[in-house]
Amino acid sequence: MEDCIFCRIGAGEIPADVIYEDKLVIAFKDIKPAAPFHMLLIPREHIASFNELEPRHQELAGHMTLVLKQLAADHAMAEKGYRVIVNCGSEGGQVVYHLHYHLLGGRPLGKLLP
Repeated sequence: MEDCIFCRIGAGEIPADVIYEDKLVIAFKDIKPAAPFHMLLIPREHIASFNELEPRHQELAGHMTLVLKQLAADHAMAEKGYRVIVNCGSEGGQVVYHLHYHLLGGRPLGKLLP
């Protein structure tokens, strides 16, 4: 999509601090980090939100999960812990309507739920 900032990052039209990329996904540092390590993982295909995933995306969704796990290990977070977040819809905190996963770590993140 022409007006999607993440599609433009994935296409190389907008610069980003890229950590990982392959033919399906690209990972880059968040420009407003909420933790010492905070990156976003996006699919190159435009998928508006988590709700838009379809059975045809099964391989992509699995690939994204394994890339997140590997990135956590590569950045020395696997042992101590990390957080993976996907915001979905306006009430879920989604701001950019292109599916993206946040990977955060590098400090204790605290509990989200009681």
